[in-house]
Amino acid sequence: MHMAMVIGGGIVLLGLFILFGHLWGASTAAMALAARWFVPAWALVALVNMWVGVTHAGYTVRAELPILGIVFVVPAAVAFAAAWMLGRG
Repeated sequence: MHMAMVIGGGIVLLGLFILFGHLWGASTAAMALAARWFVPAWALVALVNMWVGVTHAGYTVRAELPILGIVFVVPAAVAFAAAWMLGRG
């Protein structure tokens, strides 16, 4: 359940990045750029999530690595798809 909530939070954060891209640039190119900037920010958040899982929840790094992969890749893939769609328009 926690993993689904983190992924959902990533999708919401992506939406905020795109919204701010629209507010700052008011063009689809600015929104696509904001979606691309989301990916490194999300990588940092996913790594912090892994660090919390290892240091506070007691999981091993080996157990957390697949979770890190899923938690990072799903919102990042949505971000790349959004950037591609916005870049076309």
